[in-house]
Amino acid sequence: MTALLEVEDLRVAYGKIEAVKGISFSVEAGQVVTLIGTNGAGKTTTLRTLSGLLKPASGKVVFDGKPLSGVPAHKIVALGLAHSPEGRHIFPRLTIAENLQLGAFLRKDKAGIERDIQRAYDLFPILGERRKQAAGTLSGGEQQMLAMGRALMSQPKLLMLDEPSMGLSPIMMQKIMATILELKSQGTTILLVEQNAQAALSLADQGHVMEVGNIVLSGSGQDLLHDESVRKAYLGED
Repeated sequence: MTALLEVEDLRVAYGKIEAVKGISFSVEAGQVVTLIGTNGAGKTTTLRTLSGLLKPASGKVVFDGKPLSGVPAHKIVALGLAHSPEGRHIFPRLTIAENLQLGAFLRKDKAGIERDIQRAYDLFPILGERRKQAAGTLSGGEQQMLAMGRALMSQPKLLMLDEPSMGLSPIMMQKIMATILELKSQGTTILLVEQNAQAALSLADQGHVMEVGNIVLSGSGQDLLHDESVRKAYLGED
């Protein structure tokens, strides 16, 4: 079975500093795969490279059977790879509804767009209640919901989420993680970068631990959750 996403010996550099040092992993359709690690491990750089925002120094990325080398970011979205970035990057002066509509900028099917906007409101009822409100007036957690909803508007085959729980209250973080679990149950394939290793590994099919640009450990989410070295390094256990 061919993986939906295949990353092979990916290297990414900022000038002379190599941030990603030859990593390889794959994501099967329907899976949640997580990358965990400390700040500076190369997780966000990896996602930005997969979505076409950064150019790799070398290596191969194949998505849905198509090599992504030289493909511009907007065409990668059109192929079905959506990225909800770290820091959310919503449009604060536009309404919630307008932000969601921008997520469908490549689409022409008006009925389908309306249906998917309603799906976002079903996933995140607070967005539906405040649909005419400026996005900049939302709380951090509500903005994260909007960023995820906007990414889903492109009808992705693979949804990449970068630090969706960053800066959120424990209750809001639980809501975001519950939504990821719901999306998984609906068949959405997800590549998740997340500081909260316990939450990420608890819902992931596969996990990869990154340290200074390398993948140092891989396994099922449950295996990594119970791995002694992972527990000490990332779960705060002695």
